[in-house]
Amino acid sequence: MPLKIDKTKCMGCGACITVCPYDAIVMEDGVARIGEYCQLCQACLSSCPEGAIMEKKDEQVAPVEDMADWKGVWVFAEQRDGRIAPVAFELLGEGRKLAAARGAELCAVLFGAAKSEAQELVKWGADRVYYCGDPIFQGFTDEPNAELLSRLISKYRPEVVLAGATAIGRSFLPRVAARLKTGLTADCTSLEIEAETGNLIQTRPAYGGNIMASILSPRTRPQMATVRPKVMKAGRYEPDRQGEIIEVDAEGIRARTKVLETMKAQDDGVNVNLQEADVIISGGRGVKGKEGFEMLKELAQLLNGTIGASRAAVDEGWIPYCHQVGQTGKTVCPKLYIACGISGAVQHLVGMQSSDVIIAINKNPEAPIFSAATYGLVGDLNEIIPLLVKKLRERKDGK
Repeated sequence: MPLKIDKTKCMGCGACITVCPYDAIVMEDGVARIGEYCQLCQACLSSCPEGAIMEKKDEQVAPVEDMADWKGVWVFAEQRDGRIAPVAFELLGEGRKLAAARGAELCAVLFGAAKSEAQELVKWGADRVYYCGDPIFQGFTDEPNAELLSRLISKYRPEVVLAGATAIGRSFLPRVAARLKTGLTADCTSLEIEAETGNLIQTRPAYGGNIMASILSPRTRPQMATVRPKVMKAGRYEPDRQGEIIEVDAEGIRARTKVLETMKAQDDGVNVNLQEADVIISGGRGVKGKEGFEMLKELAQLLNGTIGASRAAVDEGWIPYCHQVGQTGKTVCPKLYIACGISGAVQHLVGMQSSDVIIAINKNPEAPIFSAATYGLVGDLNEIIPLLVKKLRERKDGK
């Protein structure tokens, strides 16, 4: 339970500062203050001679009284450079299942893209699209997106609201949840409806991926979640599907920030958009250095793929973070994933185990990566990769 300090009792003796193992307590204006580094170990509770430190009771959020008025499943369709991001189609596929379980409509929300893109959302499964093409949404900023989405949710009252766990979704959706005084579960890997109550069961990895936590919001609406890209399968595309497009305006919405320039990441000619790659060649600690990744890059270029990495390789400084796959990196689902010198810690497996075909190359025949692999090669990657490169070059040259 969180802790608080009664300023009227605190004498500024500093006893709590001495016993805090996390340096989370500081002195301000002669009074102790518990800072952001507090780990709730409660070592300070008994140290205060004046009893100024106490447990802070959780503030109870008043339950929504009119639960039955909240109906439907909404998907926020993220757009980049005017085109809908693939994660939106994945959310529509999952959203259709949730809507069917609740006997409700599936709707999408699209800001800033061309109106023709709204029709694409219908073809991917949306029954209705709330669309706003105001120029304020063309370069993404948090404020206008949070403001308009909050307005629409308050007006139409959807029961479930989903967005991608991307840089955009993670940035502005918490603002929406805070405005609506509702819960938000981040980085979900599974969603389902609880049959008895109709609550949304939101499942996400916790404690570094070692356990899966199932989270519910039974007292508030809407139920909000961000979902990791490439975890859900996209819905079915129906070219002749018809739906309703409702245009909404952005009257009165302003932004205090402005996007001046957007620069795309470049990495020596190798695409680093892991979540949209069909082929990923990933290296781990077994690659043993930057030179090893140069060898993997040659293989990736021959396969029209990109380079991934485990956290261990990124922590060693062999390759930038934008290549990291796993619990603390990107979740990917390519057609082909080749894991080179990666042991297969659960944190890495969470990020790539849904790949269509997984090939593992590792010296250790007991490495956990082989349990997730479609095909496994036990051996030295410094011998296997050059042979693969040689064969691919011969095939490319017609030899």
